[in-house]
Amino acid sequence: MHTVEETIEVAVPVSTAYNQWTQFKTFPRFMTVVKKVEHVRPAFTTWTMAVGPVRREFQAEIVDQEPDARVSWRSLGGSPAHRGDVTFRAMAADRTEVTVRIHIAPRGPARVLPGIARIAGRVVRDELRHFKEYIEGLGEATGAWRGTIRDGRVRPEEPKPHRSRVARWPVG
Repeated sequence: MHTVEETIEVAVPVSTAYNQWTQFKTFPRFMTVVKKVEHVRPAFTTWTMAVGPVRREFQAEIVDQEPDARVSWRSLGGSPAHRGDVTFRAMAADRTEVTVRIHIAPRGPARVLPGIARIAGRVVRDELRHFKEYIEGLGEATGAWRGTIRDGRVRPEEPKPHRSRVARWPVG
């Protein structure tokens, strides 16, 4: 198992960075290795990636997702198998630290390739820089999905307190 971790600071509020990250279909606009993403269900995506002539398609399950904090996933099939998470931490009102951690378990001949973690690290670092340029250039997210996922299941929104329009008599 190889682990890659990269961090970047973006000049947008944490909610803007998080909201844009949840728009998986936009990843091909700024990531060079991501060619297509289908958001099949809230916790299920299909990815098409390409590096040079090598194309791979895989499914991923979003295991945990907490607005403005983190998105964690695991690949379902495909090679190499991987899991990861991206976390968002407010550094200031208009600055966010974005950290991506990916745990890669190469299969077959790829597991003996030297430097796979170094190559993956370079790709993640470059793609994070592309995300930074994209979101800072926009200044605001193109959409948002603010749901919560725990153990691969979408959690219902917390009920909001009912506010009556009927005036209350003062007590006391």
